[in-house]
Amino acid sequence: MKLATFGAGCFWGVEATFRRVPGVVETAVGYAGGTTPNPTYKDVCTDRTGHAEVVQVTYDPEKVSYEELLEVFWNCHDPTQKNRQGPDVGTQYRSAIFYHDEPQKTEALESKARLESLGRFRRPIATEITPAPTFFRAEEYHQQYLKKRGLESCSTEH
Repeated sequence: MKLATFGAGCFWGVEATFRRVPGVVETAVGYAGGTTPNPTYKDVCTDRTGHAEVVQVTYDPEKVSYEELLEVFWNCHDPTQKNRQGPDVGTQYRSAIFYHDEPQKTEALESKARLESLGRFRRPIATEITPAPTFFRAEEYHQQYLKKRGLESCSTEH
């Protein structure tokens, strides 16, 4: 099994999207990329910790490739938005790929460059691509939040 970590706005909907991907074995929502140790949701919502809301994906590389996960990532949010997704604004909602090894870094950078060269988005891609920092698992009530409520997406939550 391998890990992939993505920030693409509110982690509830992003997690639900990745859970539907064949080959994804497990997901966990949490916080990454900030300066406060062991942040809570309340801390991260202040927009002062520097953390992004992220989904850590455990996947079977024999069933789904990292490239396929990147495609899900690019399609599940607007990567041209800096520090916002839809109604959610703040650094915690930034678009981010946190790579776990050099092959992931290379694939992420190549994927971003390919999308930019194709002109797939009207604006430049704002997604940060950085080494995976410490992952802090979010509180249990956030794990599979939408599934626990019988929802498919966040649209009915905001």
